[in-house]
Amino acid sequence: MAKANITHREIVESIRKQEYAPVYLLMGEEPYYIDRVSEYIADNVLTKDEQDFNQTIIYCTRETAVGDIVNCARRYPMMAKYQVVIVKEAQNLLKLDELAIYAQSPLSTTILVICYKNGTVDRRKKLVPAIEKVGVVFESKKLKDGMLPQFIMDYLRRKQVSIEEKACQMLADNVGADLNRLVGELDKLALSLAEGEMRITADLVEKNVGISKEFNMWELRDSVMRKDVLRANKILYHFDQNSKANSPVMVVSMLFNLFALIMQAFYSPDRSEQGLMKHLELRQSWQVRDYMAAMRLYTPMKTMQIIGKLRETDARLKGINRGNLTDADIMHELLFFILH
Repeated sequence: MAKANITHREIVESIRKQEYAPVYLLMGEEPYYIDRVSEYIADNVLTKDEQDFNQTIIYCTRETAVGDIVNCARRYPMMAKYQVVIVKEAQNLLKLDELAIYAQSPLSTTILVICYKNGTVDRRKKLVPAIEKVGVVFESKKLKDGMLPQFIMDYLRRKQVSIEEKACQMLADNVGADLNRLVGELDKLALSLAEGEMRITADLVEKNVGISKEFNMWELRDSVMRKDVLRANKILYHFDQNSKANSPVMVVSMLFNLFALIMQAFYSPDRSEQGLMKHLELRQSWQVRDYMAAMRLYTPMKTMQIIGKLRETDARLKGINRGNLTDADIMHELLFFILH
């Protein structure tokens, strides 16, 4: 039953086909996929009538006893083929590994779903190997920044909605990798489309998400990659007046990720468009073309110096060797160093 690197879509597809495992361990740093899989199981294994007597959801605290979960899992279903037991917030259980005793001999009429968020269960202990022998172990990993645009486009495609490239990157840069929040914003944008419209624009994002289409992380990133000094400084001055929406620490993080990828690109064994896409794990050709343009404007040595300056800037923003400088002073000094 166990399969290495199983995806959430594969689990959902097997549930759709009524191919159930007796135990599912859903764990990882990204709660979005854990929620989606557990919700799909909760909504689709049993009928609405069967759920009343045969579906139990347990929200764990530090006081929750593993024995109570085991006793619940060992019950037999009433007037149904299966019972479903969903264990939420399993990371709070003090003796989680004791569930291995049940996993070694699970009841065939119970579907036990263990949701472990914000981390992973130690694979060296008994529980994971026991579940792998009889059921499904799924690790929900955080998406890398470069994967967010593809996630956005794929999610909207399932709603039969498209999105402009700029609008897509605005959302990726400003909402970030919190997928539950990102999906909430995408749902809101899809609902805000006028009748007959099926494309999300930068104007719509600006209006409904509160991200300026002219002064945002995407525009600053783009201007830095193109060494557009005037435009980059104009955006940074706007950030000075709106530091809550675009905090200096977030800007430094964005720039660090940008130049780290540019440095990776310089060390790629294949600097062709396809080679760089594979090396940088990018999904869209327009993304790699931006990096190729930046590689013509920044040398490997300058890129390394910028990464060092970004580390220094991060420390200064956090109070180390900053003297009497304001955050704005520190950020403008950084931008001057990058662009000159």
